[in-house]
Amino acid sequence: MRLFAAICLAAIPLNATASDGERVPSEVGVEADISFPARGGIRNFRADDDRGVWIEDRRRNWYYASFFGPCPGIQFADGIGFDTRGSPRFDRHAKILVGREVCAISTLVTADKPLPRKDQRRYAREAREALKAEREN
Repeated sequence: MRLFAAICLAAIPLNATASDGERVPSEVGVEADISFPARGGIRNFRADDDRGVWIEDRRRNWYYASFFGPCPGIQFADGIGFDTRGSPRFDRHAKILVGREVCAISTLVTADKPLPRKDQRRYAREAREALKAEREN
């Protein structure tokens, strides 16, 4: 009986920290889903050209959704829609709506917060320059 009580008391702080709205650390690249996207489950998004999109949930956890093909117009969109087909979860079976375009998701995985755009552009420029220098040699 004492062992059972000790186990229950040890579990209380873990449950309290997870339910207080703090970020729960997780591995990057693990398949995931987002609960209740229609009721404020999704807080923010950021396009990765037309290849994918980073999505932030209400707990400030980030996810990366990659598309089966290019999703035209998402990099210029001010808002997007999430089609879950009536499911209370946004997962890899859902679709993203951009204007009249429907973009099917191939994967939805946990991710780190995306870099600021100026850093992304700088790293892309440096990578292009390094590739160009390598090809010239």
